[in-house]
Amino acid sequence: MEHQFNNNDISATELKEKLSRGDSVLLIDVREQLEYHTFNIGGENIPLGHLAETFGDLEYSKEDNIVVICQRGIRSETARRLLVSAGYKNVRNLTGGLLAYRRITI
Repeated sequence: MEHQFNNNDISATELKEKLSRGDSVLLIDVREQLEYHTFNIGGENIPLGHLAETFGDLEYSKEDNIVVICQRGIRSETARRLLVSAGYKNVRNLTGGLLAYRRITI
């Protein structure tokens, strides 16, 4: 039986399905640049330490569907909370991070 996630979370399986369908999802990868360049699934790389200072530069609508990702889902949960506190309404965290995503795509 699959875990039930709250609206703040998205499972690796659900994200993979959305990306495969071509759903409109903006990805923000909050890992450091070296991690991002080692392996990524696309999206914009904004390391967590720089996210708050880039809010003014983000060209996203407060209504956009945003998924924040990192290695394990911990930094991205922090990023999700920062984005929500900045007024973004549809922000979800990839549960288990890219480790979980890689497990289902290998």
